[in-house]
Amino acid sequence: MNGNGQMATGVEEHKLWYALRVTYNREMKVKADLDSKGIESFIPMTCRAVERDGRLVKRLVPSVHNLIFVHIEPERMRAYKQATAMPVRYIMDAERRHPVTVPADQMESFIAVAGTLSEQLIYLTPKPGDFSKGDRVRILGGPFKGAVGRFVRVKGDRRVVVCINGVVAVATTFIHPSLIEKLND
Repeated sequence: MNGNGQMATGVEEHKLWYALRVTYNREMKVKADLDSKGIESFIPMTCRAVERDGRLVKRLVPSVHNLIFVHIEPERMRAYKQATAMPVRYIMDAERRHPVTVPADQMESFIAVAGTLSEQLIYLTPKPGDFSKGDRVRILGGPFKGAVGRFVRVKGDRRVVVCINGVVAVATTFIHPSLIEKLND
């Protein structure tokens, strides 16, 4: 039974968000392969100006090279890694010596921010304790509505940072304090 008193399907409850490294900047090829197999994945993307035929054009590119998040059951993840010729490997949690998995609510907040394609987002490589001093907050409005993170100063502005421990953190653009609700830790 789930929290609503209904029978749970079982499949969704067993899926985890895995953080994977993809070598040789083949994130989009791996995503296409996963999509073709009906496996949900997420790559943080941004628009960047690139030179093409002597002109600058905007192009959608990965914000963080060699990184992809995959939402899949553990057994199916192992089978995919064994069967695929794609260059993927787990990002490992050094302390527990297990693949890094991201809690669903944390991943939802990360996607709420990183999925906006804003060119003003700042991606950071987090170290343990980096964002422990900021207030834990929820964004109440605007393009990042619903995201939960830490309200900290980054590059001179107060921003909300959503951190995937040991993998990546993303800082929003400036958010007016009236759009933020402080949460209890």
